[in-house]
Amino acid sequence: MIRVVQLTLLGSILSNMLLVLGCAFFCGGLGNAVVNSGLLLMAVMGLLFPAVLHYTHSEVHAGSSELALSRFSSCIMLVAYAAYLFFQLKSQRSSYTPLTEDMNQSEETSDDDEDPEISKLEAIIWLSILTAWVSLLSGYLVDAIEGASVSWKIPISFISVILLPIVGNAAEHAGAIMFAMKDKLDLSLGVAIGSSIQISMFAVPFCVVIGWMMGAQMDLNFQLFETATLFITVIVVAFFIQEGTSNYFKGLMLILCYLIVAASFFVHEDPHQ
Repeated sequence: MIRVVQLTLLGSILSNMLLVLGCAFFCGGLGNAVVNSGLLLMAVMGLLFPAVLHYTHSEVHAGSSELALSRFSSCIMLVAYAAYLFFQLKSQRSSYTPLTEDMNQSEETSDDDEDPEISKLEAIIWLSILTAWVSLLSGYLVDAIEGASVSWKIPISFISVILLPIVGNAAEHAGAIMFAMKDKLDLSLGVAIGSSIQISMFAVPFCVVIGWMMGAQMDLNFQLFETATLFITVIVVAFFIQEGTSNYFKGLMLILCYLIVAASFFVHEDPHQ
């Protein structure tokens, strides 16, 4: 069910950038919202070129050039994501250390920080258990998609792009809103934009590489409608956060944009299904 994989990954990106970020802005109010959206634009480039190649009928080898381009682009995107992690964890480490003149202020605010309820080891154990449990339930979920689409008379594309990501990312949604309400907008951005970058630059190309190993025809051609939706979404979010500030009005606009996306997929019929 390659299309379900593509649409669910796409829906996770859209919900994180519009719904999660919009709710965080709406609940968090004013604050700094500095983030680099360059990787998201690179992800759009990787998904856009195979679709353009397909719909312009300009492939050198019809049926194979599109797949070869997707696999090559996926490898490049994985390298870019690895470089992004190295840059964030190594090169930018100094930017997260407090300055000497702010030591007094940091000491005053440190008393207000919440004490961890569980240790790091306990957190890793719980994450491992819950990940295994979610993986088990995912198998039952995939088997029920087609039946739910017929009984509810809802397109599979709407279930894959809208319903599944909202349910699957419920913990991320709640965490981003809670962080925003506590004036920790940097953590909310890390959840919303960071998760979108992780899905678009790691999960999507990783699925292409895994499909390559399995002999499955998984590529980066998410079809014209879906690719255009992602492109417009990234552009909208980039313009909203370029000022480096956030407020409830921006959050409301992002939520309304997500409703437009949801309505679009509700009336969209995927020709591959």
